[in-house]
Amino acid sequence: MGADTGIPTFGVEEEFLLVDPVAGHPVACNVAVAQAAAARGTKLQLEMTQCQVETATPVCNTAHELDSYLRLSRKNAAGAAEDCGARLLAASVSPAVTADFPLTEKSRYTTIKSEFGIVANELAVCGCHVHVSIDDPDQAPAISNHLRPWLPTLLALSANSSICEGRDTGYASWRSVLWSRWPSAGPPPYFSDHDHYTATVRDLRIAGAALDDAMVYWHIRPSSHLPTIEIRVCDVPATVDETVLLAVLIRSLVMAALNRVRQGDNGPMVPDSFLRAACWRAARDGIAGEGVDVHARRLTPVRKCVDSLLRMVRPELDRTGEYDEATELVERVFGRGNGAIRQRAALERRDDVGDVVAELARLTAL
Repeated sequence: MGADTGIPTFGVEEEFLLVDPVAGHPVACNVAVAQAAAARGTKLQLEMTQCQVETATPVCNTAHELDSYLRLSRKNAAGAAEDCGARLLAASVSPAVTADFPLTEKSRYTTIKSEFGIVANELAVCGCHVHVSIDDPDQAPAISNHLRPWLPTLLALSANSSICEGRDTGYASWRSVLWSRWPSAGPPPYFSDHDHYTATVRDLRIAGAALDDAMVYWHIRPSSHLPTIEIRVCDVPATVDETVLLAVLIRSLVMAALNRVRQGDNGPMVPDSFLRAACWRAARDGIAGEGVDVHARRLTPVRKCVDSLLRMVRPELDRTGEYDEATELVERVFGRGNGAIRQRAALERRDDVGDVVAELARLTAL
């Protein structure tokens, strides 16, 4: 929790593609880019493929603080990529045509490749992971239960992978469709208690669907190495503004969930099959179409889903002093479009994927 405030701290991890500055296809240079970024004062993590890097903010207390760190890390990572003859792209899949994705040379990734085959190196996908601090890890499964109904709305807001390998996929978040190939991915089950969570993870490992706790790829999970709950449903957003919005909304959802859990409320029981269907709809339509109101069991414009979320967490946003900022950022997203919408608009101008890459590079640095 934040110092003397009782408000949870939070932080964000963002994954990025490294692409050729002219052709736009992914390039395998993450080691060199990480070294160049270190010289600029920013530590980058090497992701599964050699055309990906990840940034991580420090622990933050406010949206303003988070915004500053995100902008600095994107600036330094983009500069490091340029130093190495590449371009940093906040895109969840490659917009340009590509061949294979060479794996980063780490023993862990080699093991994953041997166990999961072509899934491993056909999936250079980039997400955004929001961590929110929790004092008691035993409460994480119940918090997850409360957040599950909002996963489709968060996915729709962040959608940033409509164009893949030079064509429109028909989905706002093609990344989430690709990522679902992992046997441990998708919405988490509803958990009766912490023992149920532990047993479910154990069963995944027994089956070989997850090699360790870090391979539990559910949209929500307790962090395997931090005192946080990690929400990982989102595409990497095109802009810092969108990432800040997601982080603010997610922290407020966790705060609201914590209040209910402390009152003995274990969360609404949403069937796994229905929640998966709602997430599929969010991946397809993004913010441009209809989403599933999971509570009312009906289709409704995604904007109404977002407005319902804002109303639900208004007390928490007032407590953090971020309600006005959150509502303003929502207006920007629906006014200008999120990454998926902007990618499509760029492709439609001249049917040239180079325009999509250029637009994404511009948005990454905003």
